Amino acid sequence: MFYVQRDATGQLLRVEAASYEGFSEILPADNAEIQEWFGDDEVENSLKQLKQSDLDMIRVLEDLIDVLTAKGVFSITDLPAGAQAKLLNRSKARKALGSLNNLIDEEEQGGLI
Repeated sequence: MFYVQRDATGQLLRVEAASYEGFSEILPADNAEIQEWFGDDEVENSLKQLKQSDLDMIRVLEDLIDVLTAKGVFSITDLPAGAQAKLLNRSKARKALGSLNNLIDEEEQGGLI
């Protein structure tokens, strides 16, 4: 059972598993409106997971390109100019952040004022 509150037009405004002040009715878990309410959450969560997965894969591809170039299998110049620029910009940004991480580590260890 879910405790719900509706807006003036009858649309679900809030759905909770426990009762709360201001709920206006109780609906069973198999109610179509409840299923739709939580279905939207599932879609949103799936999109968040895909976005995070995309970010993780970008890092994997960057690392793969680094390994291939280090082994001489691949050259950055094999890529189109736009791709080269993006990779170089990301590399510079990552190095800059790496320097900041070193400062933070030193600060935590008492190495900085």
